[in-house]
This record gives sequence, C-alpha cells and structure tokens, in this order.
Amino acid sequence: MDLRKLKKAVIEMDDKEVSKLVKAALQEHIDLNTVLNKGLIAGMKEVGELFIKKEYYVPEVLLASEAFYAGFNIIIPLLKSQNFKKAKVVIGVVKGDIHDIGKNIVKVLIQASGYDIIDLGKDVSVESFINTVVKEKPAVLAMSSLMTTTLIHMEDVIQELVKKDLRNGLKVIVGGAPVNEEFARKIGADGYAKDAARAVKLLDKLTSG
Repeated sequence: MDLRKLKKAVIEMDDKEVSKLVKAALQEHIDLNTVLNKGLIAGMKEVGELFIKKEYYVPEVLLASEAFYAGFNIIIPLLKSQNFKKAKVVIGVVKGDIHDIGKNIVKVLIQASGYDIIDLGKDVSVESFINTVVKEKPAVLAMSSLMTTTLIHMEDVIQELVKKDLRNGLKVIVGGAPVNEEFARKIGADGYAKDAARAVKLLDKLTSG
C-alpha cells in the first residue's frame, strides 16, 4: 500500500478514507510506526505548513485533525511500545479563558509529531498546572491565552514553578493572539510560538538536547 494515499487523505480532511486506509495498512502488516510517521504524521505536518502559508485556516486544520485522529485512534491501542513517543508535554489554556480552538490545533500537531501530550483543557488554574507538573514530570509546559486580561496567569504559573523549585529541566512555552516574544521573555518563559506549526518546531528545538 502506498502511504502517500493516507497522507493525502489527511490533508484532504477525509476521515472515512483515513480510517479505511489505516485498516488496510494493518491488514497488509505494515509497521505501525511507518503508518503513523509516513502517513498520518506526514499529513498533519503538511497541514501545518499549509496553515503557515495561509492556504489552510482554522476550519480546515480542525477537519484535518479529525481525519488524523480517525486513524490515530486505531493505531494507538496497538502500539504497546511507546518508543515512537518524544518528550512529554502538558498543555492548557490559562485560568479565566475558555477559548481553546487555538490550543486544540496546537495539541493535534504536537501529538501528530510524536509527543506524549497531556491536555488540561481550558480555564486551567495555577494549582492545576503545578499539580500536573509535579505528578507527570513533563519536559515542557505549554500555556495559551486569547485574552489580554488572563495573561497574568501565565506569569503566576511560572513564578509558582520557580517558588516550588520545579523549573529545573522544565521548559515553558507560551502562545496566543496577545502573546509575543517580548512578553514571553518578560515572564521568564523559554519560548513563544506564533502558531501550531511553529510550536512543534520550538518543541523540537527545546527538547533535542
């Protein structure tokens, strides 16, 4: 089976075709990691590039992500080994903000790139971020906000991490419409990503060492 067909089905947002092709690949005993990387992940990476080039917008990315998960959810239970996983990432929208479309796009591209992701959802309290970091020991904490009024909570989380001596080895990245590089540096974050595809590249850079 030509896995380029699977990649194309993801890009074309065809969840039924993705599901059919993944099942066909499994029947042909194609390696699971190969199906994941050369089919599903390759498709979402291309979607990320189309998003950067403004050839795809939020609706297309969300539909493509649904197609991706149509195949991803078939493969994951079969992957008893977690060797394909990269670093663990905790992601969430800060307290007071319920806008999570951007976060969801970032989540699917991060997961499609092989990261082990824990999604805390939206309106996440400082305590919840801290408790999850303590429990899960992620390599990266990713926070987002679409509202200027809730940006202060990003700084609150970082200050609490420092206070509890949890920044040792932990990278913190931030994003969202009102966020920029200057703000990220000001609050002590390790990086800022303008969009989902750039977030993946930032993660690769921060976790490669």
